[in-house]
Amino acid sequence: MDVNSKGYQELLKKRPLNVQANFGTEPMGLVSGRDILAANKKANSIVLAANARHPLVIKAVLQAAKKKNAAVLIELAKSESTYCGANYENIPQYALKYSAEMGHGAVFGLHVDHYAIKGQDDVLKGVKQLTSITAGGFTSVAIDASHLEDYDNFVATRSICGWLPTELGLEVEVGEIKGPGELSTVEEATYYVGGLNAWGIFPDYLAISNGSKHGTYDPAAGQMEGIDLQRTKDIADAIEPYGVTIAQHGISGTPLDKCSTFRKYGIRKGNVATVFQNVYLGLKMDPDTGNADTNGGSYTKLPDHGISMELWDEIVKAGDEKGYSRKAGDYKKLNLSFCDKIFAEPKEIIDRIVDEMEWWAERYIDAFEAEGSAEAVAEVMAERPDQNASPDRKILGSRSDYRADNAPNKGGK
Repeated sequence: MDVNSKGYQELLKKRPLNVQANFGTEPMGLVSGRDILAANKKANSIVLAANARHPLVIKAVLQAAKKKNAAVLIELAKSESTYCGANYENIPQYALKYSAEMGHGAVFGLHVDHYAIKGQDDVLKGVKQLTSITAGGFTSVAIDASHLEDYDNFVATRSICGWLPTELGLEVEVGEIKGPGELSTVEEATYYVGGLNAWGIFPDYLAISNGSKHGTYDPAAGQMEGIDLQRTKDIADAIEPYGVTIAQHGISGTPLDKCSTFRKYGIRKGNVATVFQNVYLGLKMDPDTGNADTNGGSYTKLPDHGISMELWDEIVKAGDEKGYSRKAGDYKKLNLSFCDKIFAEPKEIIDRIVDEMEWWAERYIDAFEAEGSAEAVAEVMAERPDQNASPDRKILGSRSDYRADNAPNKGGK
């Protein structure tokens, strides 16, 4: 967006309080995830949510967002924060740096992806950590207790979400994402979302297990993309009365033409992580899916893409020393060790990495019909009196209807 436009200037005034507290003097278009969802509904589009395993992803995606006038999310999972050079402390500063370098004008949110909760101890730790993360400038949070049984997932999610600022975006999850054939049910989703609603917890997105997986698909091992869009639509229709839409995880490896149909099935958020990692590593990829080529039994490094061959050889050696398969997702765990070495590559290599990641981001924005969605964000924000993006939703059920004994799978120890 034009930073001098009336819409952008009004947007700056209505950014979340944590953004104003940290960046009030900077014309950075960092907004609430709530506003991005409302805009995507208004524009009938999907937001690209890019996992920043390396900080250069932030630069590339913000450049694509500004070029396409599209709102985007920059995100990082709790697990990724332990093995990546980008983390919850430095991502807001990288976002400011790269936004300022291009004269601002990109509209985006910062999203805590997959904040895993495995029990009450994690709930208590999460209250402390998420208070710090959101205070630093993140504007949306995904709580993931999906590996717990349904009642326990509901209780853990309800507990920690009650501590989060309601003006920030919220994603929740039911059904652990495991790959083709692993499907969340309508019953699970309606019990979970309905229970949260009864307690005054109003998510924007529900992540479900609908046949996707995280990381690269290995056709040689019989792995194929298997997103079940009909099940997705069934769940989306069931939770629509609660104001909740679907977040699609594990998009890397999915054909772009299939991605372009997602809007018809209730999907409003599309997570992309591995594709961007494949780009900065310089791996040979399927041009229609972003899936890394493993036909030779290992990843294939292209000499004129991504990092230098010399740095790639160092990464392979480090992976071998750790016992990682040369075609496995474990390579993502080397991001922290090699973050600074990637930054130290010659300018021409950095430029080609950023340019190719930007190209992929633009392709997803196009597939998601999100071009122009930044203007829709400004319109949504202009409709309210101040910064508070808390959703105006009604409680539709009774708390007493959501118990351990009537959960789809029991739990409630």
